Amino acid sequence: MNQTTHALPIIVDLHTHTHHSHGQASTEAMYLAAKDKGLKIVGFSEHSPRPEGYIYPTDYQGKLNSRFDQYVDEVRAVAARGIDEGVTVLFGLEADYIRGKEAYLADVCRRQPFDYIIGGLHYQDSWGFDFTADDWAVLSQEERFAVYARYYDDLASMCATGLFHIAAHPDLIKLFSVDDFNAWLTGDSALAKVTTALQAIKDNHMLMEVSSAGLRKPCKEIYPGPKIMALAAAMQLPISFASDAHCTDTPGYAFAELARYAASFGYTESMVVQGGRMRAVPFSVPPAL
Repeated sequence: MNQTTHALPIIVDLHTHTHHSHGQASTEAMYLAAKDKGLKIVGFSEHSPRPEGYIYPTDYQGKLNSRFDQYVDEVRAVAARGIDEGVTVLFGLEADYIRGKEAYLADVCRRQPFDYIIGGLHYQDSWGFDFTADDWAVLSQEERFAVYARYYDDLASMCATGLFHIAAHPDLIKLFSVDDFNAWLTGDSALAKVTTALQAIKDNHMLMEVSSAGLRKPCKEIYPGPKIMALAAAMQLPISFASDAHCTDTPGYAFAELARYAASFGYTESMVVQGGRMRAVPFSVPPAL
């Protein structure tokens, strides 16, 4: 790879995936891509196993489960390499929170000495709501509003488990219906649910993820959007930065835009979790385009 020719304003990316799940590149390739971009702290956060019956129409669970030990060894290898190359590699996990499956999840989170665990919401009951826009096309606005409301109830419940350090993409639910989601957010009851969920993040000493991944998705918007970001900033909720990278092009994706976005709400630093302990890392703000 060619050495990076410019410094990233954000040097931390705590959310990346590999070909051991639905990513496209090996652990080493993702490490090299992150290093080449100028990232100094890279978190590998592969997906967790899920309980039986919670699968997407096309899924990676069998592959992930059979190769997870290999993946762990690969992360340890690039972490050792990073010591000599000026890159701190962290071992994380993105674990799916599914209401009613907390005991299963707790067991998953105890299986390895993770530096941090990201809590992600991708399911309501057995429905993986982020798989296809077709599932959303048949829902009325009223039905969509009910799904959004449950998402924030689930987010609050997820945080209350005490299992997580980071709440991933805290408005992922807008993925295929961003206009209706923003309409829902104008209601007092919606804002109350979102505020309760954000307060649960804070009360349980967690971080809210601010992610550029939404810019690559149909919603075309950073996670979380401006209204939720403003609520979080008013609460002084600490944040982590993420690209949710799934290929070698996306570690540190749009981090200049992400830095300007976070700074516009008064943030000057993000948090890193290593061995379960948090520390602050400042970021710079590049000039507006």
